[in-house]
Amino acid sequence: MCAIKCIAIVVWILMCSLNSLESAKILAVHPIPGPSHYMFIQSYLKRLAARGHEITSVSPFPQKTPIKNIRDLTLQIDKSGHKERIINLIEEAYESKLDQLKRVRDYVTSSSLLVLRNEEFQKLLRSDEQFDLIIIEVFCQDSLYALGQHFRAPMIGVSPFSTDVVIDELVDNTSPVAYVPAPSGTNLDRMNFWQRLDNLYAYTIELLYNHLVIIPEQQRYYETYFPNATMRLTDVRKDFSLLLLNQHYSFSWPRPLVPNAIEVAGMHIDHKPSKIPDDMEAFINASPRGAIYFSMGSNIKSEFLPKHKLQDIMNAFASLPVNVLWKFEKTDLVGKPKNVYINKWFPQSDILAHPKVKLFITHGGMHSLIEAVHYGKPIVGMPVFYDQYLNVEKAVSKGFGLALNFRNFTSAELRDAILEVLNNPKYTELAREISATFHDRPMKPLDAAIYWTEYVLRHKGAPQMRVAARHLNFLQRHSVDTVVVLFAIPLLLILLITRLILVIFRGKDYVSKKLKHE
Repeated sequence: MCAIKCIAIVVWILMCSLNSLESAKILAVHPIPGPSHYMFIQSYLKRLAARGHEITSVSPFPQKTPIKNIRDLTLQIDKSGHKERIINLIEEAYESKLDQLKRVRDYVTSSSLLVLRNEEFQKLLRSDEQFDLIIIEVFCQDSLYALGQHFRAPMIGVSPFSTDVVIDELVDNTSPVAYVPAPSGTNLDRMNFWQRLDNLYAYTIELLYNHLVIIPEQQRYYETYFPNATMRLTDVRKDFSLLLLNQHYSFSWPRPLVPNAIEVAGMHIDHKPSKIPDDMEAFINASPRGAIYFSMGSNIKSEFLPKHKLQDIMNAFASLPVNVLWKFEKTDLVGKPKNVYINKWFPQSDILAHPKVKLFITHGGMHSLIEAVHYGKPIVGMPVFYDQYLNVEKAVSKGFGLALNFRNFTSAELRDAILEVLNNPKYTELAREISATFHDRPMKPLDAAIYWTEYVLRHKGAPQMRVAARHLNFLQRHSVDTVVVLFAIPLLLILLITRLILVIFRGKDYVSKKLKHE
C-alpha cells in the first residue's frame, strides 16, 4: 500500500513538471486588516513565487524579510478605535443577525478604500503594467473585483473563512437552504422545521443586506475609481475563474460545489512543524500530564478582557494539574498562576503539533479550528462573533470539543470543561479520527491551490469550468419563467374547459326553461 502511495506521489510530481508553465505576473490584493486572514494566503503566495511567478502583493502585511519574486505594496491600517470596537464586541450580550452583518460591513467594506485610495496603487492602475492573473480576497470587496476587467486578466477569489450564499454567487454555486447552514447561525446541516426556517431567515437577511446595502456602496466606489469601466458591477461580480475556499467536508458537511470552487482548507499550514523556542519547549515538557494552549486569536486580545473575566480564567487554570500556555498581549499579568506561561505571540501551528499539547482553548476562528483538526487536538470553544459560533458547534457535533458561553462562563464551568476533555479519551480519539479524514485527500491543499491556479493560467481563465448560470437572470436561473408556463397552460385549459361546461349547462338550462314556458 505504501509502495503504491509513493508511486502515485512520484507520478503526480512528474505531471506537475510536465504541466509547468512560463513565469506569470500576478497581482494579489488582500485589503482585510486582520492578520489571520492574510495568514491563509501567505504560504500560497510564497509557493507561487518559489515556482518563478512574479507577485505584486497589496496588503497591510509586507514581508518581514524580502522574498524573491514578491513585491510588496503596503497598505496603512487606521487602528484608531480598534480597542474600543473589540471591547464593545466582547461585552455585547446579544446581537441580531442584522447587527452582525452591520459589524462585518463596518470592519470589512471600508478596507476597499484602503486599496483604492492608496497612492502607489493608483500609480499602478494608471501605469502600463500588465498582469496575467488577479488574486483577491472575496469578502464584501466587490468594487475591487473590477481589477480583472481593468488589467484584462482572469481572477481567482480566495475566501479565508469558507463560503456563504453571497460568495457562492460569484461562481453561481448553489446553496440549498434546507441543508447548507448560514455561517452567521448555529444550525448544522441536519435541521428540523424551525431550524430550516431560521436558516432561511439568515439567508434572506444576508442576501438582502448584501444587495441593498453593501453592493450599492461598492457600486459608488466602482464608479468613482474605475470611471472607464465598461462592465456592470453585477457582471464584474461573476467574472471569477476560480474560488479557493478555506473549508473541507471532513469537519463540516458535504455540499454542492461547482467545478471552479475548490476546497483548500489547511493550505496555510506548514506540513513540517518548526522547532518551538526552548523556553516554551521546557515549559511544556515540565508538565507530566501534558499542556494546554489558550488563544483568543489575533483580534480578541486577552488584555482587553474585563478584570473579573481574567480572574475567572486564572482561577480555573490555577486549579488544573497541567501547565497552560496563554497568548496574552501584555508582558505581565498580576496574579498569574505558576502553571501559566504568558507570551504576546506563540507559533500556534507548531505548538499544536507538539505531542504533549493535549487541548486547545479557542475562540473558534476558522484558522484555529482547521489547525486543531489538522493536528488532531480536541478543543474547548468560547466563540465571540459571527462564524465562530458555528465553527465551535461543528466541533461539538463531531464530538471533539465542548462549548462555553464566553460572556457569562464561571471559573468552575471552565475548569470542568477542560477536565472533561482532558480526562475523557473520546474527545482526543474523535479529534484524531476527523484529522485522518481531513488528511486523506488525493493532493495536499496547498498543492491543490497551486495546481488549479496554474490550470487557470494555462487555459486562459479556464472558461470550461464555469457554469452557464452566469448568463441567466434570477427568474431564468431558478426556472421561475418555465415553471409558470408549465403550470399556467394546464390551469388555463382547466379554466377554459370549466367555462365551456358552464356555458353548455347554462345553454341547456335556458332551452329547458323555454320549452316549459311554451
